[in-house]
Amino acid sequence: MKMGTALIYDEEMTKYKLLWVDPVCKIEVPERLIVSYEALVKSGLADRCVSIPVREATDAEILLAHSEEYLEAVKKTPYMHLEELMTFTQKYGDVYFHPNIYHCAKLAVGATLQLVDNVMTGKVRNGMALVRPPGHHSQSSAANGFCVFNNVAIAAQYAKKHHKAKRVLIVDWDVHHGQGVQYCFEDDPSVLYFSWHRYEHQSFWPNLKESDFDSVGSGKGAGFNVNVPWNKVGMGNSDYLAVFFHVLLPVAYEFSPDLVFICAGFDSAIGDPEGHMSATPDIFAHLTHLLMNLADGKVCAVLEVSARSSSLAHANVSSSSRTLLLFPALESIHSARSIHKKYWSCLQHAGMSSQHPLFHFTPTSFRDRLYILRCACSPLIATVLLRSPSPPQGCGDTAGVMQAVLGLLLPLGYQYEPGLVLLARWPGCQVEGGLWQQLTCLLQGLALGHTLVLLQENETAPVGITASCLLGNAALSLGPLVAPGPEDVGSFERLRLRLQTDWPLLQTTGTFRDWK
Repeated sequence: MKMGTALIYDEEMTKYKLLWVDPVCKIEVPERLIVSYEALVKSGLADRCVSIPVREATDAEILLAHSEEYLEAVKKTPYMHLEELMTFTQKYGDVYFHPNIYHCAKLAVGATLQLVDNVMTGKVRNGMALVRPPGHHSQSSAANGFCVFNNVAIAAQYAKKHHKAKRVLIVDWDVHHGQGVQYCFEDDPSVLYFSWHRYEHQSFWPNLKESDFDSVGSGKGAGFNVNVPWNKVGMGNSDYLAVFFHVLLPVAYEFSPDLVFICAGFDSAIGDPEGHMSATPDIFAHLTHLLMNLADGKVCAVLEVSARSSSLAHANVSSSSRTLLLFPALESIHSARSIHKKYWSCLQHAGMSSQHPLFHFTPTSFRDRLYILRCACSPLIATVLLRSPSPPQGCGDTAGVMQAVLGLLLPLGYQYEPGLVLLARWPGCQVEGGLWQQLTCLLQGLALGHTLVLLQENETAPVGITASCLLGNAALSLGPLVAPGPEDVGSFERLRLRLQTDWPLLQTTGTFRDWK
């Protein structure tokens, strides 16, 4: 069994700061990193992690994502006087330089690569690198947005080169678009980059047209850049979950990465004075859990911009969300799904209409709500798990089950907020191996992990893998998924459309009135 979760941090990365007056850059301070680490120490989480030392990145490693000319220019900054640093800084946007920033930037990259090495070699299951300066705005030949070297972009290239990762997923939930990562991989089909970010029709920094939903990548990389721009503030827990269920996770399971990176910027949480979002801190635990079932659990979270003190004050919020909004971010979801459906088979049912009448339920009581949930889940179990007396043939059946789990079961479960998840294998159940593991692991994100699994007395095969999941081990990868069969797609859409009025987390489109 792999050993725990890695935590990589070194106080040395706090040893640079702004040396002159700059109203834009004054918010990037050493305390950003210190507060993040101290929060883990006070909660006791740091002691439960495997501590891994940092190292400086080499020139060859930095050159995986940056030009030699840019690297040589940054190398000169430790020897510059104040006036020279100010002049050098003016070449770039929304960033500052300090005599020690080159050293810290090499440590930030090196720490990220240390995390990759330990995760990819199985020394740890997953981990987080608390680094400074951040990286996702930095471009091949330019510093930008407080970022000097692009930590995650370098690490993705490093994982492909040194650990033979064939497919890498990068999930960027910072409130700002990580344009540097997008530029690095826009023509590369081996890296799937996903970003949600405050956009407001290009009026929010970095104010780029290519941050919009229709920037999908180019050449062979077309379809491998997924932007979900927020055109209003106040996005909350349900918005983040809805985008995961209806955009990111279906595409990610079809892509089937060998490694997952999280560009972990927590300025997208409630209380951040620039982000202006309404998501509570606990939602990021749920999002991380959902990603941990990809890539055999190989997840590397790398700090970008952490929440400031006003956001951290909310860190003691209950781990069970009770404030889901009524309508998810339908405009952003619909736009992203529509533009990408020609690239991803899991989205090609988007917008299809149903010939069947829609039934309407009004959940006026707890009993009614429970009945609706049973109506949603029972057909799912009966038709997907027990539809055939013989084992399913090919990946299409697996894709159909995963489509139902991600697009129906999980949205219903997260909105319903159960106190207990009961997972039962009925006689003749054909869901086996990795698929059963995925279902078991994904459902543990509900009910604070209170999960009861009932197995048939004569079923011995699922016992080991079920116990492994309940003990916290990641599910096995399913491999790249093909398109679900038309029968699966039709059944899925008819049920989703029937229920979406009363269960808004199932919605993927809406009227313009809903988007205002």
